[in-house]
Amino acid sequence: MNAEEIHWAAPAKLNLMLRVLGRRNDGYHLLQTVFQFLEQADALSFQVRNDRQIHCTPALPGVSDDRNLAILAARLLQRHTGYQGGADIHIRKQLPMGGGLGGGSSNAATTLVILNKLWNLDLGIDELAGLGLQLGADVPIFIHGRSAWAEGIGEKMQFFQPQEPWYLVLTPDCHVSTAKIFCDPQLTRDAKTIKIRDFIAGRHENTLQSLVAQRHPKVAQALSWLDRHGEGRLTGTGACVFGEYPSRQKAEQAHQQLPADMQGFVSRGSNISPLHTQYKEFFGAWPSG
Repeated sequence: MNAEEIHWAAPAKLNLMLRVLGRRNDGYHLLQTVFQFLEQADALSFQVRNDRQIHCTPALPGVSDDRNLAILAARLLQRHTGYQGGADIHIRKQLPMGGGLGGGSSNAATTLVILNKLWNLDLGIDELAGLGLQLGADVPIFIHGRSAWAEGIGEKMQFFQPQEPWYLVLTPDCHVSTAKIFCDPQLTRDAKTIKIRDFIAGRHENTLQSLVAQRHPKVAQALSWLDRHGEGRLTGTGACVFGEYPSRQKAEQAHQQLPADMQGFVSRGSNISPLHTQYKEFFGAWPSG
């Protein structure tokens, strides 16, 4: 099997904690957060073209080419390097769009990492992460492929290894607009900073959670259900919420009790991205810094 025949993982992430500390003059928000990966992932495959065309199939519902982050990532890599070829990108979506699991950012990161290899560009991981940041604040974490404590707008990362429990992730049937939440007049931007040791001791609140629940009843309903089976937590700006469990059996037991009008999945948390693992198994080494 060659690299063009592989379905490359574009994994989900969870924000295990998220605090909004303030806002910069350019409108970006200052945050503290903890990123961890899930086994659940979109799957991407790539075929190199001899022309400079970038195509994505199938078309993502409601997402034009100029908003498809995988296409934008490929075009950015072309411009940055002057590469004269192109690519056909196939995306098999497994992650909900607008759910706070980072699917679009993960698609962009996988595109940058894999096309860097298929196009023989030899960019280092830090340079790829810098390109990814131009596409979105969450893209660099997927490129680095390691769980991290993040600050700034999410680009200042300190890698560390939180526990890797099992999660039940619920996917409410609604779309939460990150832009609308961060522009909401009731959003508070004055959370106090905490340290990694505070997070390890149990400080894992998402300061957006109450606002998102107020604006989106389905999110509130999912959180309420999880609270009856542990503790419900919002990832990013949602809509997805999750509960943490010590074993797969416990998470599956909760999953089996989901009411018919709720959807979700069970996945283990991972401090190493599935893409990172897959890439090293095939190519032998992750791109250097």
